[in-house]
Amino acid sequence: MRIVIAGGHGQIALRLERLLAARGDEVAGIIRRPEQGDDLRAAGAEPVLCDLESASVEEVAAHLEGADAVVFAAGAGPGSGVERKDTVDRAAAVLFADAAERAGVRRYVVVSSMGADSAHQGDDVFDAYLRAKGEADDYVRGRTALDWTVLRPGGLTDDAGTGLVRLEASTGRGTIPRDDVAAVLAELVDTPATAGLTLEAISGSTPTSVAVKAVAGN
Repeated sequence: MRIVIAGGHGQIALRLERLLAARGDEVAGIIRRPEQGDDLRAAGAEPVLCDLESASVEEVAAHLEGADAVVFAAGAGPGSGVERKDTVDRAAAVLFADAAERAGVRRYVVVSSMGADSAHQGDDVFDAYLRAKGEADDYVRGRTALDWTVLRPGGLTDDAGTGLVRLEASTGRGTIPRDDVAAVLAELVDTPATAGLTLEAISGSTPTSVAVKAVAGN
């Protein structure tokens, strides 16, 4: 498979790129800064320079031509303000979905956040983040031309992955290592039967592949 990842230099994305490359997939990661390219190449991915905050749908679609699946893993990140929560976490996800449609790529996996909700209340930056992610998720879930899956991890940690997760429509609060989020994403990309599902993920007791097959109905 050829898989293109938005936010290719992110902590989850780099882990995902290593997993996909190791299993033989052709992986490309979209980045904003040329100096990030070496990290992607080290992970086995092709760096693609494109700023999702300023690019047009046509420009992004050109980078997605020929892909079998795309993953939106971009984020404004810690320390960013309300404005970039909107331009990255919402608008870039919308742009990426439109570009996937334009390029004819059906499989679309989104890295969202537990608690994402377009109607979320509050004035803090994190509240704005949850609203932005919720609005982006709502938009993607309305695209009938996409076989979308939305993944909403719990609190992210840098602990070593265990390969054991809880993956359900609603898990309740919990944490999960970024390693395990990447492993879930790698399985989801390759499991189109999960299309149309919004899933929460936290650490649990079920092997990743088994958990994905279970939610897919296999």
